[in-house]
Amino acid sequence: MAADPHLDRLAPGVPDPVLVVQYDSGWPGAFQRERDRIASALGGLALEIQHMGSTAVPGLGAKPIIDIMLGLRALDDVEACVGPMEGLGYEYKGEFGIPDRHYFRLIQDDRRTHQVHTVVRDSDFWRRHLLFRDYLRANPDEARLYYELKVALSERHRDDREAYTEAKSEFIEAAIAKARGSA
Repeated sequence: MAADPHLDRLAPGVPDPVLVVQYDSGWPGAFQRERDRIASALGGLALEIQHMGSTAVPGLGAKPIIDIMLGLRALDDVEACVGPMEGLGYEYKGEFGIPDRHYFRLIQDDRRTHQVHTVVRDSDFWRRHLLFRDYLRANPDEARLYYELKVALSERHRDDREAYTEAKSEFIEAAIAKARGSA
């Protein structure tokens, strides 16, 4: 998967450290509420809305940010999404370092709480992220190892999101390869 695009600060002088916390049983509900708001605002533009990332894996600790993947028919449809998403309080950041993916983030009380990765449904980005999520859901021992790695890396790279993300990439790629091998 591409490097984490969230390398900028939330605002000048507002820190955005890498913080990994224990699993929160409220994350699925937080996703569902936000999914409903987004679906209502976007109507038929949203072909599918998925909970992705570590907060989508029961029992897996994560950065306390709900990752949402919004599947569109075509990437050009993102232009029609910007106004409604901004109306929900999201900030639009464009591709934000990852080609063929558009990024929105919701900041509340100087903290990013939700981020929406907008891509073509069934694109490589879409398939890889769901494959990784589903692999971790089906393999709790691997999810535990991933959590332990993330905790160690968050302590080592607290103020360097790029280094934190890069250090996770070998584990992620290996997990995707295992998932493809068992599919």
